[in-house]
Amino acid sequence: MTTANEQRLLARIDEDLLLRVCTALVRATGQNPPGEEAATVAVLAAVGRELGLTVTTTTVEPGRDNISLTVGNGTGPGLLLLGHTDVVPVGEGWTTDPYGAEVRDGRLYGRGASDMKGGLAAAVAALAVLRDIELSGPVELAAVVDEEETGKGIRAFVRDSARSYLGCITAEPTDLQTIIAARGDSYLRVAVHGRAVHAGNAQDGANAIYGATAIITEIERLHAELAANPHPLIGPATWSVGQINGGTGGSIVPAECVVVADRRLLPGESPAAVLEDLRDRVAALHLEKRGLTVDLEMPMEMPPFETPADAELVSITEAARREAGGPDVPLGGWGAACDGGYVDRDLGIPVVVLGPGSVAHQAHRADESVPIAELAIAARAYVLAAVRLLGRGADD
Repeated sequence: MTTANEQRLLARIDEDLLLRVCTALVRATGQNPPGEEAATVAVLAAVGRELGLTVTTTTVEPGRDNISLTVGNGTGPGLLLLGHTDVVPVGEGWTTDPYGAEVRDGRLYGRGASDMKGGLAAAVAALAVLRDIELSGPVELAAVVDEEETGKGIRAFVRDSARSYLGCITAEPTDLQTIIAARGDSYLRVAVHGRAVHAGNAQDGANAIYGATAIITEIERLHAELAANPHPLIGPATWSVGQINGGTGGSIVPAECVVVADRRLLPGESPAAVLEDLRDRVAALHLEKRGLTVDLEMPMEMPPFETPADAELVSITEAARREAGGPDVPLGGWGAACDGGYVDRDLGIPVVVLGPGSVAHQAHRADESVPIAELAIAARAYVLAAVRLLGRGADD
């Protein structure tokens, strides 16, 4: 149950500020690719300074800065609120302006409204309340670049982080469910090299597309094998071939073919082991007997994570979420991947995911939107979790 002092803190959440920040964030660009996060970072920096927060930016690459907004001068370990400033490209099929931030029927519309400008706005509104109370350690919102592509921002953050944290709440869209396990993700690039000849003499060449087809069949077989061993919260690991590109014309035996596949990872799985397993499977196909060679690489990996259900961060966040007005749902798992996996793996910090909006029903699609009411619930949950985790300033 919330104490009287906690209720006073929750009453100070400024819902007008919350909507204003979310609107400004959605109206900023941020498409990735190509990596347009600068406008979103500028909004967060301006709001942070307006609210008297400590604002820090760190350049990841030219024109792409991570940004942190921090409150509190406690010397103990803090709480990390984690988000990202990039959004996927707008795409087709919109009936509203994707950067218009239109409000209709209790929802705010626009690219990134759910994934994850809404979560960023809720975190900012929470920091605006937390700046005025005594806590044992700081609360930091870290908003990083490049989450939607190769994770350059979060890798730079964990590499350079010098602060200690008791826990991390990743503000991705979870329908306001507390997520304690998430699959990781990796991209694998398979390049098959053959020999081009005239198609009328196909027997003299080495058809790279045929080799790629054999590898795709093997990947499909691997996917079926993984389905037999699901994780209780997030289901099985998966394979999916998303791209294939090869050949130069119908009358030429193709000398090159490239396949790009997505491999979702379960907690405990090593991306390096996944790559080595595929390498072994491809070797077993003996494509060299057909005059083919194969190069394999993993250009992107995003680690999975799992936090025990009885961890302090989990119990505090789940109670805060429910008391903030969140839905009556159990602890859950997430089939998507997020930057929280890096925090878990590289910093050894427990992680949960909790935020407004829906990754399943709103993210990465036309007419993306977020319920405005969920923004306030998320902000309240972040405030309660912070004051309870960091120990001081919440009790009567």
